Amino acid sequence: MKLFIDTSNSQDITVRVGKTTIQKPSHNKASQFLLQSIKEAAEIENIKLQHIKEIEVNTGPGSFTGLRVGVSVANALGWALKIPVNGKSVKKDGPVEPTY
Repeated sequence: MKLFIDTSNSQDITVRVGKTTIQKPSHNKASQFLLQSIKEAAEIENIKLQHIKEIEVNTGPGSFTGLRVGVSVANALGWALKIPVNGKSVKKDGPVEPTY
């Protein structure tokens, strides 16, 4: 199962797990909603984080802070779960970088 994260828009964040998409207003507080949204989408799909096999994150262009939050969370989850982020291994190839 794939996790998609998009925090590039300063107005809202989007998380998709399987067929479930969660979109929430960020109000410049994406960090407060992102992990909650990932958890909510996984619960709706009835899966645990360990069932996610890859992560795709929008690296930009977009909101400076929003991109940093989204990419950081994607890299942290990729590293912890040992799964690729945007097709590359965070442990072997280094973290995915945002494009501002």
